[in-house]
Amino acid sequence: MNYTAQELNDGVAVLDCDSHLMEPLDWLVTYADAATARKLKDLAFTGSSATAQLVEQCWERRNDPIATAKLAENVVTGPKGYFAFGSMDAGERHQALDQLGFVGQLVFSTFAPNQFRYGGDLDLLYGGASAHNRGMAEFCSGDQRLLPVAFVPLDDAARAVACLDEALAVQCAAVWIPHGVPTDKSPTHPDHDAVWARLAEANVPMVFHFGGNGSTQMALSYHHNGRDSGQDFAGGGENVRSKDFLNVHHDAENLLACLVLDGVFEQFPGLRCGLVELGAGWVPNLLAGLDHAKRAFGRNEPELAKLTLEPSEYLRRQVRFNPWHFEDVGRLINDCGPDLFMFASDWPHPEGGRNPLAEFEASMNRGAIVASARRSFYHDNLAWLLNG
Repeated sequence: MNYTAQELNDGVAVLDCDSHLMEPLDWLVTYADAATARKLKDLAFTGSSATAQLVEQCWERRNDPIATAKLAENVVTGPKGYFAFGSMDAGERHQALDQLGFVGQLVFSTFAPNQFRYGGDLDLLYGGASAHNRGMAEFCSGDQRLLPVAFVPLDDAARAVACLDEALAVQCAAVWIPHGVPTDKSPTHPDHDAVWARLAEANVPMVFHFGGNGSTQMALSYHHNGRDSGQDFAGGGENVRSKDFLNVHHDAENLLACLVLDGVFEQFPGLRCGLVELGAGWVPNLLAGLDHAKRAFGRNEPELAKLTLEPSEYLRRQVRFNPWHFEDVGRLINDCGPDLFMFASDWPHPEGGRNPLAEFEASMNRGAIVASARRSFYHDNLAWLLNG
């Protein structure tokens, strides 16, 4: 059975912390200034070179009323990705959300950051990010349930603040901070304090999300194993395979630990953070490990002595996590409490599963999770992340 949000017990209103726009081929350039548009890379895909043609066909499908009506009949059980009704078109998305039943959902881009994220050109990087954020805001503007997520890279401290201010001006609901290994200085360096201060002042959360940072894979040498490494979901080897999957949260976990241990969450108690599409099975160990790190190294590291809370308490106070649909969320809630975890559909990406609500419900039934804790998972924890 495929559940929608309306079919959950107790009338819980469901907030979704992860959904996506599947960008049309010319989407980003539409929102770019002339100088940035000249530099933008084409929207590229791993796997078959025919994918761009498929995307164009999905976009043109909107002009076929019969095919569109058939696709719109059942969004919940229908196709995913670019084929999904509402994946690319804002008007269709409104109708799709009516069927999905969520009272709100964060909306991330899918491929667009790859058009400007890499190459070391700061003008392209921040011009592309600004275009991205204008486009996300416009896509979501016709429906208050759609909550646009901006993209703000930290490569240049001053430009990051300017990019953030632009994103806030167009009323983005959250700000995606890339969490890859820094090439120069840590995001916790005081040079970035203006970003954290501005987010806290604006009462807008930052989020870390799968991708967007080039570090979703293990070191490629691990794949040079003299064996058949197989293919990723896209049909090649450039994306994520089994060993990579085990690695995708590591950089985000490292950054989160630095934000705690370097005192950023101490300095900015109003700064809130959500980790999305990075799993959560690793969270109990992080909570315990942070506290152990302070006990073991607190006498020798001056920054640790400045912390007024136990390190794990900063996570509980300021951070929320999104489990994979197949993780045992009932066990996580029983181990860590009801306030840390939040629901996501990942719609229309296929990685979100065909029936995430049913999978989460089954896990919570096994864990005998009470109604108030379920309400926290499905609604209250994301509502807090968005609104404080």
